[in-house]
Amino acid sequence: MSLQERDKAHIWHPLTQHKTHPDVLPIHKAKGALLYDENENTYIDGIASWYTCIYGHCHPYIIEKVYAQMQQLDQIVFSGFTHQPAVELSEKLIRILPQNQQKVFFSDNGSTTTEIGIKMALQYHYNKGNSRNTILAFEEGFHGDTFGAMSASDLSVYNGPFEEHFINVVRIPVPTMDTIDAVLEQLKQLITTHQIAGFIYEPLVQGAAGMKMYPAEAIHPILELCKSNEIICIADEVMTGFGKTGPHFASESIATKPDIMCLSKALTAGMMPMGVTTCTQKIYDAFYSNDMGKGLFHAHTYTANPLACASASAGIDLLVSDEIQQSKKRIAQAHIEFVNRLEKHSKVTNVRTLGVIVAFELDIKMERYGKLRDQLFEHFKNQGVYLRPLGSTIYILPPYVTTTDQLNKIYQSIDSLLNSL
Repeated sequence: MSLQERDKAHIWHPLTQHKTHPDVLPIHKAKGALLYDENENTYIDGIASWYTCIYGHCHPYIIEKVYAQMQQLDQIVFSGFTHQPAVELSEKLIRILPQNQQKVFFSDNGSTTTEIGIKMALQYHYNKGNSRNTILAFEEGFHGDTFGAMSASDLSVYNGPFEEHFINVVRIPVPTMDTIDAVLEQLKQLITTHQIAGFIYEPLVQGAAGMKMYPAEAIHPILELCKSNEIICIADEVMTGFGKTGPHFASESIATKPDIMCLSKALTAGMMPMGVTTCTQKIYDAFYSNDMGKGLFHAHTYTANPLACASASAGIDLLVSDEIQQSKKRIAQAHIEFVNRLEKHSKVTNVRTLGVIVAFELDIKMERYGKLRDQLFEHFKNQGVYLRPLGSTIYILPPYVTTTDQLNKIYQSIDSLLNSL
């Protein structure tokens, strides 16, 4: 039996309707920006495997650090114990996060980091004796697949069967410089009619919505209004974190800093699953009490797994290195030049770039997971490029180690698609 046939026998893949999409491509090796199938065909990983492997696959420095940790301590309960990899990682994170972030709470994926952030906001007010039961979120946001995270999300393709079970959430449109005044007025009304505990948002870029971008100046007054009304601001940087928008975190580009930040994906450079939710001293202090019930009762078996901590710590070493920072600038500049070409094409709309992210829409009506989208996916695969269109949105978010030649091949695969339309 082939690997594909063995896969079909037992495996249920994510975001897959197996009746209409029965086949998957076996990948047996990855190195740098390249994926290798069983026949040694290569594919440039143009989305860093869902924004995780930003320093490239199987980076030798990260492997070295994780291997060393495997021989020392593999797993330990993090309730009542601590260990050096977790302490070192927390210190490295605090050094690169916005200065108001002071505490680090570990979990094991992106959804749990936002789930914890939402729980922190709700319990913060509960511990303070405030009756606040509602979360504020942006329209078209996406924050994960667990129930609190899914409640705050606004993509019906994910949420449909579960909506009657959600927590209380109210939404405002993503602001532009033209609409910010109207959005602020809408928010003021919501504040008078709802007991809002927290506001969760993707800073600067809404990833799953199709890499939709908005200016830092537009969200700043929203965050200020929230803070003046004791609404806890939760920045979901699961996608944007660790340099993708330019600075280490998108929140650095916004004048008003969040109370809570959610990090995963590139946190461990794609080597191990892990997430962290960070917060200010003010948030932490609301849980600091002689009353055991005021503690944050949230735990995962693999919380602060030493191997994941070692991987994340090594990833931060790479992130702050001159080599990676220069490579990021090189990619961002190449994207700008590519965008200048794209803007002239008649079948392309809304071209945008920020940091290492490029996105645009095809001027064609199509479903998010429809037949035409599948044809786009196959086109890129046949060109030796792994891109995963979100409906009519095509985007690039490559590993920072992607070479100029590899970038050009990604661009050329898009050019050939546009020329075939």
